[in-house]
Order: sequence, then C-alpha cells, then structure tokens
Amino acid sequence: MATYERANEDMGNVVLLDHLNLTIPDQQTATLFYVVGLGFTRDPYLTVGLENMWLNLGRQQFHLPTRQEAQTVRGRIGLVVPSLDGLEERLRNVEPGLAGTAFAYSRGDEAIDVTGPWGNRFRCSGPSEAFGGTLMGLPYIEFDVAPGTAAGIARFYETVFGASTSLDANGGSAASVQVGRGQSLVFRETGEPPAAYDGHHLAIYLADFSSPHAALDGRGLVTEESNEHQYRFTDIVDLESGEVLYQLEHEVRSMYHPMFQRPLVNRDPALTSRNYRRGADALAIG
Repeated sequence: MATYERANEDMGNVVLLDHLNLTIPDQQTATLFYVVGLGFTRDPYLTVGLENMWLNLGRQQFHLPTRQEAQTVRGRIGLVVPSLDGLEERLRNVEPGLAGTAFAYSRGDEAIDVTGPWGNRFRCSGPSEAFGGTLMGLPYIEFDVAPGTAAGIARFYETVFGASTSLDANGGSAASVQVGRGQSLVFRETGEPPAAYDGHHLAIYLADFSSPHAALDGRGLVTEESNEHQYRFTDIVDLESGEVLYQLEHEVRSMYHPMFQRPLVNRDPALTSRNYRRGADALAIG
C-alpha cells in the first residue's frame, strides 16, 4: 500500500480567513483602485449603498466602510490575481485617476508590489499551489511586530485557538499562523515597534468555537459578545506575563454563522465589452 505524510493535510482549528475590514474616506477612489485596478468584484447583494462596500476576491472579501479616517494595515497584504500582466495593465490605466494619492506600483520577477491610495501595501502574486491553487484570493496578511514578540504570538494562537503555527528558520523572527487552506497570518519582527493601532479588523472561522472563547474570556480578553455565532477580541498577549504583544481586532465566527461558505460572485477582470465571450462573465476561482 502507498504511504503518505498525513500531517501535511492538517489545518488546525482556524478554517478560514474570511475578510479584512479597512475604513476609507472615499468610495469613488476605492472603486477605481480595488474594482477597476485590482480587479475585485463588488458584492451585488449586501452593502450596496454609499456607507460601505464589500468586495469579493475569490472566497474572501474586503469590507470598506466609509469613515473620515482611512485605516492602514501595519505590514503588507498578500493577494493572488489571475494574471500579473493583466493586473499591470489595469494599474497603468487607473494611475492618472489616482494622482495625488499614495498610489504606486512596481513589478518584480514574481510579484507586483502596490501601494493603495491611503498607504496600504499589497504584494500581488499569480496563482500557485502554495496559495491553495486559487486564481484569486487573500492568501496572507503580514504584520510588522515588535522585536522579541513572534514566538509569544505563535504560542498564543497555538494554545488559545488550536491553530497550526510555525517560526521561521532565522531564530523565530516571524511567526506564521495557518488560517485556512493556503492562508496564513504572518507576524514579522521589525527593527522598531509598529505604528499605533487604528482599529482595522479581520474575520476568521473556527471549527472549535467555544474553547477559544473560554480561554479568552478567562483572561478578560473578549471585547464583544456579538451574537451566538460571533465574538470579538483585540489583544494578543504573552500567556505567561499577560503583556500585550500586538493589537488586532478579530471577528471570531463559528461554522454555524449564516455567512460561512456564502457563495461569492467573482467576475473575470480581463473580460471587457471588446473581448466579451458569452458565458465567460464569472471567474472560476479554483
């Protein structure tokens, strides 16, 4: 009989990184950047007004509520796009309309680095089995953290959430937390403490929903009892000293949440009125 390394298929308790929420001051500029430039699809069913915008990319979303102050991830957001050539062309086309903002981009051998209108940094890569084989998605978010905190952050996620974690080979200067198939949160130590936290949040789904809640609640870390399917916390702490290692609001959801595995509409960003093919409107995300 054939033998396999079964541990390679283990995921840990966190089954999905669902969305990243960032406030923005201007929905028109956001549409030009995220929809026209990056190629995301505005959700046609929910938050279709001017107060918020939900954007689909594969099985994940960006939530962009309108606020006066823009929020910025202290690090870098990883994206998978169907084609780097197509992305580069779209970015070139939106560049004049984003003049006067922080928008910029540069192409390397294997990725395009993009700075959004309000300073968020993105690294856009093509499809890869390393990212679960999807054509479009949110495979990772990399956060800048203070020196000496990565190992404690890994212990927090592993102990409290039952997540699969790893430290890089450079003495633990970065902690990687698996948060779904081909998805991770990476906490990378930098030379200086990160900037002040501005309140952005992300959403994750858990298989074991109650045990992490009990662990967080026992330490006084639960900040919101949203409903029976969801709670929130912000402080990632050293489990021995209680010291806050990093702040990042987590919207923690159970697999009974009504939005778990909600089908998301994804258009093919390469399709235009000039090259239209009947039946090819939707992107098969893989």
